[in-house]
Amino acid sequence: MTKPPVDILHGTVDMLILKAVSLGPLHGYGILLRIQQISNEALQIPQGSLYPALYRLEHGGFIESEWGESENNRRSKFYTLTAAGRRKLNDVTAYWGRLTEAIGDVLNTRPSEV
Repeated sequence: MTKPPVDILHGTVDMLILKAVSLGPLHGYGILLRIQQISNEALQIPQGSLYPALYRLEHGGFIESEWGESENNRRSKFYTLTAAGRRKLNDVTAYWGRLTEAIGDVLNTRPSEV
């Protein structure tokens, strides 16, 4: 069952890309599809946001690329996670866990608990 689309918060595109690539090598469009699939279509990254983020992550040493052929026989860059990218993903995952827990605490507070 698909979920309704939600806006992606500023700064989360890198994290989502790192997670998608951590599951296996992917070309750019494949990354978009993987994120859509995992989120049950709720998260959709515009291509105009994806490619600058891939460039930024690659030049930061968090992902690396290699040319290959996509499933439709087109020449494509395939991205993989580096050791630094794995550490970064672990760090941002822990951060988001703490953040969402804190936000959940605030949203679940009842008037009698204040």
